[in-house]
Amino acid sequence: MTTHLVVPDSHAHPNYSNERAHWLGKLIHDVNPDVIINIGDGADLPSLASYEKGTRAAIGRTYSADIAAHCDFLDKVHWELRKHKKKLPRRVYLIGNHEFRITKAINVQPELEGAISLKDLQLDKYYNEVVDYEGNTPGSITIDGITYAHYFVSGVMGRGISGEHPAYSLITKQLSSATQGHIHTLDFCQRSNAHGRKVNGLVCGVYQDYDAPWAGEVNKLWWRGVVVKHNVEDGNYDPEFISIDRLKKVYGNDSQRGN
Repeated sequence: MTTHLVVPDSHAHPNYSNERAHWLGKLIHDVNPDVIINIGDGADLPSLASYEKGTRAAIGRTYSADIAAHCDFLDKVHWELRKHKKKLPRRVYLIGNHEFRITKAINVQPELEGAISLKDLQLDKYYNEVVDYEGNTPGSITIDGITYAHYFVSGVMGRGISGEHPAYSLITKQLSSATQGHIHTLDFCQRSNAHGRKVNGLVCGVYQDYDAPWAGEVNKLWWRGVVVKHNVEDGNYDPEFISIDRLKKVYGNDSQRGN
């Protein structure tokens, strides 16, 4: 059996603090998981938000500031691990739709080729494996019987699974244990097959401690935190939901800070 620590969308943004990255690093040290799965959208990249181009919201945004915020978040998370010089767990990063903004921008403006790149995110520096998009949909990876993706699609149109009961939809569409992020809510569903084998669907929330201006009242629907999966074997596990408020209470008063 293994332990998975799932980090949902953290949306590092130049306008907001990355202090929560320190808390995450300390939690990783204490839990000592076998695998860390970053579900994607770790970088917010607001400068590449095509739907806000030409609006007031886009004024002052720069790609360099977006990249700096993302890399600062990654460095803060791993500072605690480097400090203790412990063996690092397996680390997997799934490219989300916000990171995919880089690829989309290059496709729309080919002259950006060479000027911007997914390599700017420095994911290879902090993660063993990076799972890219497959075409225009997020790629997936299966670990210990659980398939992870930033989001899963349903139907030939490739629309992301969501709705009122998204974790149940994951089970019915994937027919196996599956975990996704993307929609920022928390939902968990477990079913058993005729042989008693457990199948688990999980939508894992968001690791973001600020309200997104674009979301308005939708911010109130989000669950903020990380998920630790204990005793993972053949797709089954014991989930522990750790809220960001709990992490702040446990780790927020620690005076030691990384660079």
